[in-house]
Formats: sequence, structure tokens, C-alpha cells
Amino acid sequence: MILNIAMDGPVGAGKSSIAKAVADRLGILHLDTGAMYRAVGLSAIRAGVDLQDENAVTEHTKKIDVSVAHSATGQRTIVDGEDVTDFIRTPEVSMAASTVGKYLGVRREMVAIQQKLAATTPMLVDGRDICVRVLPNAPVKIFLTASAEERARRRWLQMVEKGDTTPYEDVLRDLRARDAQDMNREVDPLRPTEDAKIVDTTNMNFEQTVEYILKIVEETIHE
Repeated sequence: MILNIAMDGPVGAGKSSIAKAVADRLGILHLDTGAMYRAVGLSAIRAGVDLQDENAVTEHTKKIDVSVAHSATGQRTIVDGEDVTDFIRTPEVSMAASTVGKYLGVRREMVAIQQKLAATTPMLVDGRDICVRVLPNAPVKIFLTASAEERARRRWLQMVEKGDTTPYEDVLRDLRARDAQDMNREVDPLRPTEDAKIVDTTNMNFEQTVEYILKIVEETIHE
């Protein structure tokens, strides 16, 4: 059996960094699907596509080639041959990703790529509809979350380290808006599945979270 681990959760929960650490410890690949939607959003912005026009965004998505590559430093996200990894973590692209991620046509394109990768390779896949849509039969499902305030604080500290002067209050407001959009979208709204293990990291540090998830994986596999 190919070991696939599905990890869902809201923006700013630390899915990408936690997932990479867990995958590294297990010796499997990590697929950050959120980066793929961010890449679509960035590409649409650059192309001047109206993000509120579902048909236009869907058609644009069908025309571009979104792929991932794995390196020693982690996943690199590629659009039409260009590595856009360093350009997809801005607040503007984050909101664009949430917008394009609402569209069924866009999600179909991305999910098909993700399922194809997971079908042949042991990996931990993280995003926002992984347990429901991408890997509904994964033996291990994790819903990683934390309070909005804590998630905003973590995101703000990351931005400060990069020299971004955006106030914490603005980061919190944008995060809450993103939460509302993700939880209320018509297609695969963000929510934990009944068989997912909910991991609230509000009062947990990075290593505690990694160890806790590794314990869940071990217990689930040996059930």
C-alpha cells in the first residue's frame, strides 16, 4: 500500500512547514497543493485576468502548465517553466488563490494533477480540500488548525523577517476574510472530515506539533 497522508486546515496554520517536516521524518515526499493555487492566482494577476470572472480564470488555468519539483530545500512551484516559488506568498496572491480556488474548473485541473502524483508516490499532501476531494481514501487524515489570532501572529512574524511592514491588525483582518471565503465557498468548503484527526496548534510549538502528528501516523498505520 502506498502511504498517502492528507492534511487540511485554514490559511496560516503552518501546514506547509509542518507537513514538510513530517514528510521528511517519514522519508516520503511533501506536496503543497496550496502553492499550486497560489501559482494560478499569480499567473492570472500577471495576465490581467479578471479574478471575479470564473470562466476567464478557468480558461486561463487550462492554458498554463502548473507543476512542482522537489529539491533539497523543498518544493518548487513552476508555471510554464518559471519557478514562481518566491513570488506566491504575498497577501495579494493569498487572496487571489482563495478566489480562484472557489472555481470548480480550476479545482478539477489542480486535483487531477495532485491525484496523479499521489497515485504512484508515497507522499504527504497538504491544502484545503485534501481529505474531502484529493485523497478521500487516505489512511491518515489530519486537520491542522489554530486560533485566528495565533495564525495571524505567525504569518505576521514571517512577514517581518522578510522586511514587510504590514501591521499585525491588517494581517489578522485579511486572514479572517480568507477564512470566511474558504469556509463559505460552494465547492468543497473548508471543514474537517469525520475521519480526520483535528490538531489544534494554538498552544503547541513546531516540534511538539510534528511529534504529535508522527504519533497519529504511527498509531493509525498500526491499527
